[in-house]
Amino acid sequence: MIYTLAALALVYGVTFVMPIGGADMPVVISLLNSFTGVAAAMGGFLYSNQAMLTGGILVGSSGTILTILMCKAMNRSLLNVIIGAFGGSSAAGPDTGDKTVKEISLSDASVLLSYSQKVLVVPGYGLAVAQAQHLCHELETLLVSKGVELKYGIHPVAGRMPGHMNVLLAEADVAYEKLQEMEDANNEMSNTDVVIVVGANDVVNPAAEDDPSSPIYGMPVIRVWDAKNTIIMKRSMAKGYAAIENNLFFLPKSRMLFGDAKATLQKLVAEIKNL
Repeated sequence: MIYTLAALALVYGVTFVMPIGGADMPVVISLLNSFTGVAAAMGGFLYSNQAMLTGGILVGSSGTILTILMCKAMNRSLLNVIIGAFGGSSAAGPDTGDKTVKEISLSDASVLLSYSQKVLVVPGYGLAVAQAQHLCHELETLLVSKGVELKYGIHPVAGRMPGHMNVLLAEADVAYEKLQEMEDANNEMSNTDVVIVVGANDVVNPAAEDDPSSPIYGMPVIRVWDAKNTIIMKRSMAKGYAAIENNLFFLPKSRMLFGDAKATLQKLVAEIKNL
């Protein structure tokens, strides 16, 4: 009986996670973590162990709350995450007109940043993959020394899970006061001279607000397109987790700065130092 249950549990575990997209795994990990808490709480009932019961309740409740918050931030239901029905099957959005991508050179970007008064950095998973948080802080220090006010706009699920960007930037000694939540960043966006999007995609996609056919429609996003200028750092024009095109790349005030985030930031810092 034990071996049979173990085999069935293994099969069920594999089939449970197989349909889930890689970008959704943090949500599922949080959900499974809450399940362990519930199991521990049930064990506490079974053995009349108050410590196990209390610990299980804390783990189960915190895991459940985190799972709900992550799903809410992505504008999706937990069922939608579990069955993996995200992206690739949505109807095509409305014609957004000109699809021309405008690039910006490192020298032009360095001049634009150096002579700005207010700059906002929006980090994403691309920054985490490139491990560019220290160079991002170096850029911040350099611009601040030139009299530029620089802050960071943090989306609730930037980097695939809550707190990911906060931890990375804290690791690079970025002051906590410089981290702005999404709502605060959006409120100041119209007064921002330049927004630098470093490896973020879906969390800055205007389709969340203007395309009802989009799978991310209604998802809270950082409205970087309201700033005076937007510089997007990406390796390529590849789509994000939602597997949909980001119309932000084609807007008149948007400029693409292609390349690895770490290498690009390093070159950008060097350019600014040489001004």
